[in-house]
Amino acid sequence: MTTVLVVDDQPLQRYGFRVLLDSVPETDVVGEAAHGAEAVRKTAELRPDVVLMDVRMPGMDGIEATRRITAAGGRSRVLVLTTFDVDEYVHAALRAGASGFLLKDARPEELLAGIRAVAGGDAVIAPALTRRLLDEYAQHVPARRSDSDEDPRLGALTDREREILVAVGKGWTNGEIAARFVLSESTVKTHVGRVLAKIGARDRIQAVIIAYDLGLARPGAG
Repeated sequence: MTTVLVVDDQPLQRYGFRVLLDSVPETDVVGEAAHGAEAVRKTAELRPDVVLMDVRMPGMDGIEATRRITAAGGRSRVLVLTTFDVDEYVHAALRAGASGFLLKDARPEELLAGIRAVAGGDAVIAPALTRRLLDEYAQHVPARRSDSDEDPRLGALTDREREILVAVGKGWTNGEIAARFVLSESTVKTHVGRVLAKIGARDRIQAVIIAYDLGLARPGAG
């Protein structure tokens, strides 16, 4: 059973999410919040597995709420819902600690699969969408480091692990990485897990951000 806190300033949106999530046995909506401050308070109180977080809300928005929830160090992970075409805060929310993104027009099965993935410690955003998001909002990424090779996070990686991190930063799937380096997908998965551990990344999404920050990936790179 995956427990979920639904955060949205629109009552009808919250109701719709609750009806969907309560219709399947594997999810349980333990609470709702109408703004960021309430989300932070209820997350601390209810400790849900997943916080389904809207971005644009009055008062404290979803980005600040995400930052506070993840900074608290609890078990709850944040899945952000966004309207990509108009939302200018995608990278900021990722940096705040969101474990992934879904579009608000996602199909019900996509939302349910995303919640399961986040609850299991994975990132839910598709690699291709990761690439699209970071290319679109690359102006939010800090200036690239010219001395990235000296970064201690990279120093801990083997040559192969560094290649894997670059590939992850480009938004490649495990299958694409396996084909490129002639490895099995299970081996790639093992490499990715080791890379995440060594660079201190929560998940694949944060690894993409780190790759950008270190200058290993850049907008438009294939």
